[in-house]
Amino acid sequence: MNLDLREKNALVCGSTQGIGKAAAAELARMGAGLTLMARNESALQDTLREIGGDHDYIAADFSQPEQVREAIQAYLARTGKSFHILINNTGGPPGGPIIDAMPEAFLSAWNMHLTCSHYLVQALVPGMKAAAYGRIINVISTSVKIPINGLGVSNTTRAAMAGWSKTLANELGHMGITVNNVLPGFTETARLHAVIRSRAALTGMSEEAVAQEMRSSIPAGRFGHAEETASAIAFLASPAAAYINGVNLPVDGGRTGSF
Repeated sequence: MNLDLREKNALVCGSTQGIGKAAAAELARMGAGLTLMARNESALQDTLREIGGDHDYIAADFSQPEQVREAIQAYLARTGKSFHILINNTGGPPGGPIIDAMPEAFLSAWNMHLTCSHYLVQALVPGMKAAAYGRIINVISTSVKIPINGLGVSNTTRAAMAGWSKTLANELGHMGITVNNVLPGFTETARLHAVIRSRAALTGMSEEAVAQEMRSSIPAGRFGHAEETASAIAFLASPAAAYINGVNLPVDGGRTGSF
């Protein structure tokens, strides 16, 4: 099985913590050259030191899509680099019932996820097309299969991302470019603990009781680790995954109740 990513360049978004950071480290182990992208420059520098090797970063705030667009365009113009792999990944919106959500919350989430991802795809696809090799991997959520209670804005935005991704997969597949979604389940990250706190506040349950209730819904009996989702991302980025295109891949310990 060909998992060799030497001579491949990867842009990894949201790469200073959680799944994004774990994915960056795994891609580096497979030989890819990394460019990390996130808003916190200090955290980006710390992450590069942890990963080691000759990699770089772009600092941009995903709540400001035009900043992301300008940052990637400036980077490409300055370096002349092209990318073979794009990992679209950014933090989820706050939880809460959808009926209580303000319209601005939907627009903010749309911009952070879909608008920024679209700008990055538009910037990177020409290089992928020239190389006849492209892997666009979107880290979204199992909510694209079954919506998750209490995450109304996130459910809506993730579903839009899934539709956008499938359309891209259909359009780009003949160029040697695949577009796939990885759907993390309950994974030990800062985002999971924020969801637990939100559910505890809404229900009056303790955080530990909420966590236990969530674990009991998972056939594997535990929360996932960021490295486990990173392994799925890295495989989809590899030459071995060339004929996998347009899929939603849950990495959730079996929790999602659909095929």
